[in-house]
Amino acid sequence: MIKKINMGCGKRNFGLDWIHIDGGDFEHLHSKNIKILPFEDNTIDLIYSSHVLEYFDRGEVIQVLKEWRRVLKNGGTLRLAVPDFQSMARLYMEGGCSLEQILGPLYGKMKMGDTTIFHKTTYDFNSLKQILFECGFTNIIVYDWRN
Repeated sequence: MIKKINMGCGKRNFGLDWIHIDGGDFEHLHSKNIKILPFEDNTIDLIYSSHVLEYFDRGEVIQVLKEWRRVLKNGGTLRLAVPDFQSMARLYMEGGCSLEQILGPLYGKMKMGDTTIFHKTTYDFNSLKQILFECGFTNIIVYDWRN
């Protein structure tokens, strides 16, 4: 059986064949801690994380990613989506979007219980690739979700 995690899933429930992990308070969650995972080493096939990493600063994210790497099988897949600073800057500079349109992706703002959390960093492909490499990930490529 393939083990898949939707990391930082929020209210999105991908179904029974997914493990849902998020700091929020939703019925479909298996765990609320994305920093310390309740799995043995090398037991997870796929980790999908959409717009989560930017809530950790560059120091914190190293430990988070090392933990995710610990549970991911050798040859497993980590799929990440983060705001892409290079794309946002290009769109802004070319007039393709206004400052107001990139404020959300840059700074984020989300209620988590009684707390409001904000993005602590942003990435471009090269900076994220370097961090992933430092955490033990290999074969790091841009994933085109449209294909």
